[in-house]
Amino acid sequence: MAQHLNLVTIGTADLARARAFYVDGLGWEVAWEDDEVVFVHLGHGLLLAVFGADALAADATLPALTPGSGTVALARNVGTDDEVDAIVEVAATAGATVVKRPQRAAFGGYHGYFADPDGVLWEVAHNPGFSIGPDGRASIAAVDG
Repeated sequence: MAQHLNLVTIGTADLARARAFYVDGLGWEVAWEDDEVVFVHLGHGLLLAVFGADALAADATLPALTPGSGTVALARNVGTDDEVDAIVEVAATAGATVVKRPQRAAFGGYHGYFADPDGVLWEVAHNPGFSIGPDGRASIAAVDG
């Protein structure tokens, strides 16, 4: 299997609320949507699919799913501590719950966490040892903390 990811799908209890958060609140661009799913662009060919939890469970032939279980965290690395603060504030204004206020991190950088309205965790970090190349490939260097 090739090492590549095109799509991250999260189940939501309320698709309209999730759309309002990601599209209206965070200002993310819709790639495509219907009454069961909203796809938004994340960059570098990656999409986020926000899918009704019941429809996602049915599609995967699983019993009911509980949105936002906290067992997965999505993350974004940014260039400065100020960007971390700004993004966490935008998310809070859009309806996110700030789970961990931005602060110094054990890895030598600065980070914070918020949860979307379904409880899906997002980390926003400035890690000076983490970079994204022009081809979209992430690289991680050792950082003293």
